[in-house]
Amino acid sequence: MTAMVLIIDDDQSVTASLALMLKQAGYRSKSAYSPQEALEKLDKERFELVLQDMNFSRQTTGEEGLELLAQIKTRQPSVPVILITAWGSISLAVKGMKAGAADFVTKPWTNQQLLLSVRTVLGLIAVDKESPKAKNITREQIETNYQISNCIGNNTNFLQVLEIATRVSTTDASILITGESGTGKEVLAEVIHQNSNRRNKPFIKVNLGAIPYSLFESEMFGHTRGAFTNAIQDRKGRFEVAAGGTIFLDEIGDLEPSSQVKMLRVLQDRSYEVLGSSRTQMVDVRIIAATNRSLADMVAKGEFREDLLYRLNLISLHLPALRERIDDIPLLIKHFLKSIGKTYHRNDLSISNDALKWLQNLAWPGNIRQLRHVIERAVLITNQNILEKDDFAVSLGFEQRETDSTNTLPNVGSMTLDEIEKAMILKCLKHHMGNISKTAESLGLTRTSLYRRFEKYGIKV
Repeated sequence: MTAMVLIIDDDQSVTASLALMLKQAGYRSKSAYSPQEALEKLDKERFELVLQDMNFSRQTTGEEGLELLAQIKTRQPSVPVILITAWGSISLAVKGMKAGAADFVTKPWTNQQLLLSVRTVLGLIAVDKESPKAKNITREQIETNYQISNCIGNNTNFLQVLEIATRVSTTDASILITGESGTGKEVLAEVIHQNSNRRNKPFIKVNLGAIPYSLFESEMFGHTRGAFTNAIQDRKGRFEVAAGGTIFLDEIGDLEPSSQVKMLRVLQDRSYEVLGSSRTQMVDVRIIAATNRSLADMVAKGEFREDLLYRLNLISLHLPALRERIDDIPLLIKHFLKSIGKTYHRNDLSISNDALKWLQNLAWPGNIRQLRHVIERAVLITNQNILEKDDFAVSLGFEQRETDSTNTLPNVGSMTLDEIEKAMILKCLKHHMGNISKTAESLGLTRTSLYRRFEKYGIKV
């Protein structure tokens, strides 16, 4: 049986329009025109979803809507509520999300936008009922239904994150992946895409920290010929390239404030304008964002928009650091040795027990990325197929054993300032095992400024 939706709005033209839209999409619905009528219907009937306006009568503060939401969640805590509010009152929707609402849409909405929200919320409820979260989930249980070969590990905390990620992959819910640099956020995003209904469509990765502020609109939304100096031809933006598929927004915490507003618009309305054009384009994409920063702390400091945070993290996944899953280090090493062995045509690589125990006792501030770099360097500096502790010790200390000439300033006239800056960036990257945050900090730069220099000097990380 199709889901029954309760529409709550004091404007009969709105409820009639929503009811028709839901009927055409295959849903049943009933309408209520006041908070009291809505509560009476909820007491008598079972609904799978509530669409609720934030204002009733002549009030425009939204307090009636918040009070009604609280009463609905008290009466039927498991019934999801989607709030409907004006764009200028998104702060009310954020309060509603904090109070338990599942999602919000803004007026004027498009049918595509509202139906996407309805399907996503109902989809999350459905997958939760079909596959309740297990505390002691095993990898074998997850592999029964999902493709997870690229995600290596059996650690309990890691598997719980992986189980939720695969379970919600079949919906269109926006997902925010958090975790320290090098914990595998991009790999998890790819697993989500591969197990989604969009798997045969594009998976577009965007490092937002690497896009200069002045190029943000052009890169994300595209531009027309002549839109600005040197725009010699039309160019598709990342959202258009990702149409029908998934867009992975890495380093979302590095977005400039003005770019956050533009990003919120496209995530909220699923529409944008190409730079140089006044025509609005709709886009159908799944949003997965990632960051190694605390967006909640950034919101508190006024550095990140709270409404954008709530739009992004309908589902939030936190990847544990490698030091929190040391039992997975042997599996990761085995995986990397196999991969690196194929690359360098050394298929008999293995590791001694002493070396394995030693590696498990290290802190790994650069997490899985650092582990892979250390293993690859160890493979390159030894001819032996069985890697020993000393091989890894040499690998870890490799960047410290530089000649005196590289630790002193070059002779006058031998290098330009750009060459010196590039050399210092490469040296810091090597010293910090590719950790972007630590590299930027040691150079006295922001992550955004460091990414701009990567682009300037053609440095790939």
